Order: sequence, then structure tokens, then C-alpha cells
Amino acid sequence: MSELLDIADELYGLPLADFTPARDARAKQLKGTDLAKQVKALRKPSVAAWVVNLLVRRETEQVEQVLSVGAALREAQASMSGDALRELTKQRRQLTAAVTTQARRTAREEGTKVTDAIADQVEATLTAAMIDADCAKAVRSGMLVSALATTGLDPADVAGAIAVPEALGFEAPSRDAEPPPRPGLHVVPDPEADRKAIAAAREALEAAQSELDEATEAHEDATAAYDELEARSLQLQAELDELRGRIAELESAAEEVDDELSEAEESRDEAESAVVEARKARDAAQAALEKLEKR
Repeated sequence: MSELLDIADELYGLPLADFTPARDARAKQLKGTDLAKQVKALRKPSVAAWVVNLLVRRETEQVEQVLSVGAALREAQASMSGDALRELTKQRRQLTAAVTTQARRTAREEGTKVTDAIADQVEATLTAAMIDADCAKAVRSGMLVSALATTGLDPADVAGAIAVPEALGFEAPSRDAEPPPRPGLHVVPDPEADRKAIAAAREALEAAQSELDEATEAHEDATAAYDELEARSLQLQAELDELRGRIAELESAAEEVDDELSEAEESRDEAESAVVEARKARDAAQAALEKLEKR
């Protein structure tokens, strides 16, 4: 395993609040190396991604069960009837819902409350892992930075959801919860306490500033994307209004043509009848002429 993967595995197994300070501290230790830049570039996971990463390490057997059932379903899907597929889809939903409930409980034990919206993202990620083999590898790596979602028709953005590309194929090892601190220990006063406290406060400030910079950059990107989409939406709405107006014009023109077509059909039928009658009259006149000429 590469050193980057080793470091990433350690960082993505930490409590969510500890990720950024630990990442920045490790990058600082590696300052001046290419690895330092790679470590610094590791993205903080979303809450949903962190919950899945936690689940992979704490409830490894359950995650393995989800992935195994998903693999079996993918293999059997081509040969199954519609009724069998519907039943298996129901079972898949029940399994992912149960594992999501366990994920919420595990996260709560770590001091993180999982809202219904985040739980939906966790369940969608587990579902994606059952539908798509690459999503399964991404989940099993324990290095997700964002939730996954796929219907099986369109590929999921697996590359954008994992910390590093090399994580695909990596399997995060199972880890037990950290034991609670032992109470009742006598602490000897540290003469360097003030200096250490100041140093620690500075590091915390640097970490907070780094996180703020990341959040600000993400907000600016999100705002720019929103503005672009809003402008596109307005443009498309204007084009739709124009097309609706054109459709209304064409429908009106089509009705007029239908009326004219009906009138033209009547005129054609009348003209055809006149041709028939005229042909009969001509034939009669021809017969009368021939009769006279034979006398």
C-alpha cells in the first residue's frame, strides 16, 4: 500500500471534526515533499460520506453483506423475471434501510447526529454500491468524500466521490470504537502549559482558517454554479414561451388548412361528378352521330 493511501486511511477513519486539523498537521510534517501537497489536497468528507466511512470500519460485516447481496443481484438480474426482480428490489431496500439505521446509531455513538436528509444520502450510497460494482469498491475503500447515487442507467461520479483514485480496490480495515478516557488520574501542572496552550490555539486557528478558506471557496463555486444555472433556466423558459407561441400559431394554421381541405375535397368530388356526367353526355352524342351517319 502506498504511503498516501496509508495516510488517507488513517485520516478518513478519524472523527469528522478531527479530519482537517489532522490532515493539515500531517501535511506540515511532510512539508517540502510531493506527498505533502497530495495530503493537503485530501478533501474533508461530507457528513453522509463520513457516516458511510465510519460504517465500513465499525460495522464491516454488515457492509460486506450489503456488497455481497448487491454482487449477487447484479449477476442474477439478466436472467430473472419481472416478479423476481421486484421481490429482490424490495429485499434490497429493506437491507439498505436496516443498515442505514445502524449507521445512524453508530454515528450517534461518535457524537454526530444524522438528520433524515443525511440518512437518505447514506441509504442512496448503499443502494448505489449494490447496483454498481465501482460504487461498491468506492464504498468499501472507506475513503468517500461525497455521497453516491445511481439508478443503474447512468454511471455514478465515482472518481469525484473518493479521496484518491488509488482508493478503488482498497478495503478499509475494521476498527473498534476508541475506549472512553480513564477518569481519576492526577495531572501534574506543566510549567510550559501557557506556551503549549498558545501554540495549540495558533494551530487550531490555522486549522479553522483553512477550513474557512475551503468553505468560502466551495460557497463561491456553488454560488457561481447557481447563477449560471439560474441564467440558463431563464433562457430556457424564454425559449419555451416562444415555442409555445409558435405551436399555438401552427395549431391555428393547421385548423384553417383542415377547413380548406374539407372544402377542396367537396369541390373535387363535385368536379369529378361533373366529369362523369360530361363523359356520359359525350358518349351519348357520339353514339347518336354514328347512328345518323349510317343512314
